[in-house]
Amino acid sequence: MKTFTTAALTLTLLTTIAVAQTAQQWPREFPPRPLQPRPVTFPAFEVKTLPNGLTVVLVSQNEQPAISIRMIVRAGAAQDPKDKLGLAMLTATLLDQGAGTRSAQALADEVDFLGAVLSTGAGTDLSFVNSVVMKDDYAAGLAILSDVVRRPTFLQSEIDRQRQQAVSALKVAAEDPGAVASRVIDRLIYGFHPYGMPGSGTELSLTSLTRTDFVDFHKRHFVPNNALVAVVGDISTGDALAGIEKFFGDWERAELPPFNPIAPPEPTRRLVIIDRPDAAQTEIRVGHLAIPRKHDDFETFDQTAKILGGEGANRLQQVLRSQRQLTYGASADLEAFKWAGAVVAETNTQTPNTAEALRVIVDEFSRLQREKVHEAELEAAQDYAVGHFPLTIETPDQLATQVLNQLFYGLPVEDLPKFRERTLAVTPDDIQRVARWFVRPDQLSIVLVGNAAEFVGTLKGAGFGPFERIPIDQLDVLAADLTKQ
Repeated sequence: MKTFTTAALTLTLLTTIAVAQTAQQWPREFPPRPLQPRPVTFPAFEVKTLPNGLTVVLVSQNEQPAISIRMIVRAGAAQDPKDKLGLAMLTATLLDQGAGTRSAQALADEVDFLGAVLSTGAGTDLSFVNSVVMKDDYAAGLAILSDVVRRPTFLQSEIDRQRQQAVSALKVAAEDPGAVASRVIDRLIYGFHPYGMPGSGTELSLTSLTRTDFVDFHKRHFVPNNALVAVVGDISTGDALAGIEKFFGDWERAELPPFNPIAPPEPTRRLVIIDRPDAAQTEIRVGHLAIPRKHDDFETFDQTAKILGGEGANRLQQVLRSQRQLTYGASADLEAFKWAGAVVAETNTQTPNTAEALRVIVDEFSRLQREKVHEAELEAAQDYAVGHFPLTIETPDQLATQVLNQLFYGLPVEDLPKFRERTLAVTPDDIQRVARWFVRPDQLSIVLVGNAAEFVGTLKGAGFGPFERIPIDQLDVLAADLTKQ
């Protein structure tokens, strides 16, 4: 039997009291309260339409001696013909690889000489050309932009060079489990709708594209009545409009090609495993069809998705990482395009934890329907959104993006300054209403990319029944069964 002296007992007691006092003083593990939001002043803007149909947004902002010119064309990967996937992406890439009388090198040299920025690209629904110039170089910047948008040369040597780079990028992506998982989940959710097709193309489709394809795509879609341009920066709206009229006023409008894609399939439970035996972890994607950007419930559903896995809340991160230590990161996002949308959760985990992590994700989809969101949880997501919004309109380029997005999706531009009010107006009842209406936990598409032999035996016990197992070297996202024939 151990014995204690009076001195030892006293020392133990004092130590216990000190530890208790330290514990009481130790900081709680809660983030600090956000500061009171400062008023956000959205600058005045004007929207004009030229006789040729070009929509022009004008914002005068003299905080910086720079001018942002952003043009978007309402044609992106969704407009790719079925047998010419990657056409929009590669067309956009070629726009600044020679235009008007300038070669690719001459164009790059002139942009550098002006100290300007020029970029081109294509997304799912649109293509874009962006430029930022100093205020004294506005006319020079417009001259370059006009050539790039209206008169690309599509030299065969540049086509071959850019095509080779695009094919190389595809090969790199094919070795990335995350990229593979994302491509397959899009295909499961959208089916053979254009949103389900690989916008970057396939090696076969890219190598089959000809110069005529690029010229024809440009001729059909790059017309003023299919475009919007925003000029934001240190220039009066009158001078900005005069420049646009000078360089784009004689751009001839044209009849636009019809766009009648097939509808995405109705959501249905489907579990696809892409077997990669050498994988050390499993990439997980879970999601289903959602709503387009212009839907009346977009903002409420967007906050619902953020509670599931976005900034300011992120239940998936809390459960998967903080509580279960199953991953380093997890997220969910609402993809809202012009014609449809999807809500997709993603994470990765060590191979033995695949079934457990998947079970948690699906349960969190279900919890959105079962339980009303707590006020504090919704408030955290809203605080983040409201606090982040001013950062998205700090520069002329960011302002131009915000205004163009509104116009592109057919949303009222006057709603932009009311972002804070609209965001904070969403209630827990609103979240529960859209969750019960739009979230479908029993109709989730699921993609697992990893070493199947190490986790398929645990799926049934976690509640996941039939699945399709496809070796990664046999994957073909264009096939109905996702398998090479």
